[in-house]
Amino acid sequence: MSASAARRLRGRLSLRGRLLAIALLLLVVALLGSDGLVVALLQRDLVHQLDDRLRAAATVAARLPALPDVAGDQVPQVRETVEQHLSGEVYVAYLDPEGRVRRAVRPVSRHAPELPRLDAAAVGARRHRPFEVPAAGGGEDWRVIVVPGPGRTPGGAETVAADGGSVVVAGSLSQAGATIRQLGVRVLVIDSLVLGLLGVAGWFAVRAGLRPLRRIETTAAAIADGDLSSRVPELAASRTELGRLAAALNGMLERIEGGDAARAATAERMRRFVSDASHELRTPLFGIKGFTELYRMGGMPERADVDGAMNRIEREAARLVRLVEDLLLLARLDEHAASADLPLRLTPMDLRTLAADALHDLRALDPGRPVALTGPGGGPPGGAPVLGDEARLRQVTSNLIGNAVAHTPPGTPVRIGVGTRDGLAVLELRDEGPGLSPEQAARVFDRFYRADGARGRAEGGGAGLGLAIVASLTAAHHGRVEVHTAPGDGATFRVLLPLHG
Repeated sequence: MSASAARRLRGRLSLRGRLLAIALLLLVVALLGSDGLVVALLQRDLVHQLDDRLRAAATVAARLPALPDVAGDQVPQVRETVEQHLSGEVYVAYLDPEGRVRRAVRPVSRHAPELPRLDAAAVGARRHRPFEVPAAGGGEDWRVIVVPGPGRTPGGAETVAADGGSVVVAGSLSQAGATIRQLGVRVLVIDSLVLGLLGVAGWFAVRAGLRPLRRIETTAAAIADGDLSSRVPELAASRTELGRLAAALNGMLERIEGGDAARAATAERMRRFVSDASHELRTPLFGIKGFTELYRMGGMPERADVDGAMNRIEREAARLVRLVEDLLLLARLDEHAASADLPLRLTPMDLRTLAADALHDLRALDPGRPVALTGPGGGPPGGAPVLGDEARLRQVTSNLIGNAVAHTPPGTPVRIGVGTRDGLAVLELRDEGPGLSPEQAARVFDRFYRADGARGRAEGGGAGLGLAIVASLTAAHHGRVEVHTAPGDGATFRVLLPLHG
């Protein structure tokens, strides 16, 4: 099989099929290796056993009394003595000193061993070590042992090899080969059955083991269909690979869902922003357009009418300019919110200056309103050194004052607090007006939001961008703005900035 064909086959197999194929392949290799080792060890043991029997038979045959040249009554007795130490097909012969066969005590009918030249020198070189020779005419090999004759028996009788000859005993390896072949067939049959049973069991085991992955697949499919709230169940302990995978996927899904929710919220805020901005821009534009059309149609015959219309157009244009400037400021602050390149001119300053100026501005706007300058929460005012853009921070105080004047009844007391608290510079404005509900307080810094129901909007009031600008400018100075309020308990707007020096 070519490499490309193997890759195509792997691509068509499922993970379960590949795991099962790998497991079965490893099992086949293990079985073949172990079976081969067992067969080799068994074959070696069988050959060693045959060698031991041949060695014993050769020793006995060498010590037998000399036989007559013509076989007689003693030949069957000699054969029985030798066969007590032999089993299977054997060949026993006596050789003269030149290595020629002098007498075959136990001949074989066919496939006799092809003996090499076994003279006295060859016999001495063999030193009782078994060796293998092929069979004449083909067939199984033979194991051969040749031993020299000892000369005379302990009783003084001449032995068969007393003249310097030797004794050859050969045993056929056919019985050992048949045993090995039979064992091999049985091993193959058993291995096939084992592989079949393990393949079926492994299929179900791998299927059960991959069940958690199928649940992850189902969850991923649900997410692909748009259900970002789906989560991978805890399928295993967190220290396992599957547990870590589930935790990683759930973390990724939470980030994806959070990002999607954030994008949806941003899109909704942008839609609402565009809608509110369009509405706020449309109001002064329609006023300007209405007066110009009235003038064009001749509806202002008197000079006083024209002057009044021009004053209204001027006011609407100024309102339009303020709105556009506020929108541009918010856009610049949003653009630079994540960078250090803020559109600010930072210099060391003290918030006490802004608080004192705010006190005078508030008295000028509403002379009948009681105004006090204190520290944060009361007490004497204190220093609050910061690194800030004085013009932008004056815009913060101006918007807070305008908010208090526009959304509290005339004559409502106002307190301006300045100082430090918890390592931060504090500038706060406290009014004793009608206050805000928790829902209104949560949205009070949203752009174009106006809590008209609770804090009546004065005629010609703002567009709802003042507090949004306060929050954005405070954040640009690496600070924050807080609101503390309750219905009927007034409202406290507190600007917190990092201390400088």
